[in-house]
Amino acid sequence: PIFNILDETDSGLDIDALKGVADAVNKLRADDNCFLLITHYQRLLDYIVPDVVHVMVDGKIIQTGDKSLALELDKKGYDFILEKQA
Repeated sequence: PIFNILDETDSGLDIDALKGVADAVNKLRADDNCFLLITHYQRLLDYIVPDVVHVMVDGKIIQTGDKSLALELDKKGYDFILEKQA
């Protein structure tokens, strides 16, 4: 497939299964396809490094960045972004 959606693929996985999923995704990454990876947790992004990170609230993308945005979210939580929106 050219466009792949992985919606909370990490939900309920133990660390070994998470690594297996990440390995499979990383093997499938190519210049002629893309993945929309939906997750709430940095752990998966430690194994599948994102090119672009979007933060969605109430169905709207409210912030976009690179992998550093995901790292910042992991440290600060979502409040720092939500406060900017208020």
